[in-house]
Amino acid sequence: MDARGDVFLLNISGRDRPGLVAQLAGVLAQHEVKILDIGQAVIHDYLALGILVEIPGEGAWSTVMKELLFLAHDLEIQVRFNPVPLEQYEKWVGEQGKSRHVITMMGRKLTAQQFAAVAAICAEYGLNIDVITRLSGRVSLANPVRLPRACVQLSVSGALAEETRMRRHLMDIAQQMGVDIAFHADDVYRRNRRLVVFDMDSTLIQVEVIDELAKIAGVGDQVEAITAAAMRGELDFRASLTQRVALLRGLDERVLAEVAAALPLTEGAERVTQTLKQLGYKIGIISGGFDYFGRRLQEQLGFDYLFANRLEIEDGHLTGRVIGEIIDGPRKAALLGEIAALEGLSLEQTIAVGDGANDIPMLSMAGMGVAFHAKPIVRERAGRAISNLGLDGLLFLIGIREREIWQESTLPATT
Repeated sequence: MDARGDVFLLNISGRDRPGLVAQLAGVLAQHEVKILDIGQAVIHDYLALGILVEIPGEGAWSTVMKELLFLAHDLEIQVRFNPVPLEQYEKWVGEQGKSRHVITMMGRKLTAQQFAAVAAICAEYGLNIDVITRLSGRVSLANPVRLPRACVQLSVSGALAEETRMRRHLMDIAQQMGVDIAFHADDVYRRNRRLVVFDMDSTLIQVEVIDELAKIAGVGDQVEAITAAAMRGELDFRASLTQRVALLRGLDERVLAEVAAALPLTEGAERVTQTLKQLGYKIGIISGGFDYFGRRLQEQLGFDYLFANRLEIEDGHLTGRVIGEIIDGPRKAALLGEIAALEGLSLEQTIAVGDGANDIPMLSMAGMGVAFHAKPIVRERAGRAISNLGLDGLLFLIGIREREIWQESTLPATT
């Protein structure tokens, strides 16, 4: 058995340049140094590199230290040596099985006040921040974009005894400070989700289609009042949909085409759907709205699945009835399960996004449920929310970096 060497933590900092790490590693290689752990970050061309090493041989550490210090002088960087006692090292090794979580912070901008509040909550609940990663792109101050995105991801570790209370605390901070904060378990499912389903009205598109139809039919106020009550969870969805559709009786079928052609996509809808498809995800629409409009989105954005209610049309006019089983909250959840089974996925590998009370069963069933610009009751039940960014904020929640995200400029023009 090899004799145990001395363990040191090397902290290296200074201006980064190509070949710097290679030269440092070359010195260690000459002395057959074993690397036990390594981590690096570069911020604005400045390097912060940590290397935990075992240096073999009696007193060999002094030679390694001397050579590294000479090299550091030539490279104009700083190297610090910190000896690590064996018992401290073994304690660190023994902690490797402790639970880990990821905290995602995102908004139009991130401030020191917001970050300080989240860091303080981590400290209060005994969590250590191990890694901080910027997921959003670099921000130009000279040429700011109209709709900026800012996102950082914190990897935290430690035993968490009061997760529900901590989640509530983070939710309060998010609402008070205008930032989205999501708290996830860092497990294998987080990195292996393959199916994403979206609600349609007020999620993929900026309107409630039935309200738009009602305005044209002259019953806008009546339908809007029923819609609002249903979205707040004050009315049974099936009953409310039946009441609203009945008010559309006699509406000319041509109106559907006119409304479909003018559907305003939600900010980030094209970006998120095309990026997910490029990365191999299956995507679907599960909506309490109408399939006539869902088909338009399916053709435009390439959805693999579409489930929505079907309006009955006779002699070119709406009859005021829905054909087949109404897709309400429980049916949405059931459909999510059916699609997952068809794709050979567990529910933990699914993501659901929606805004209304009838989305809650689906959001609760999915491995990741995301409330999008939703009412408080939906945000609370979903556990994760996007309230300050567009729909493409979902990509940050998944852990996708800005540089990996599909850009709108690559999308062919649509008619």
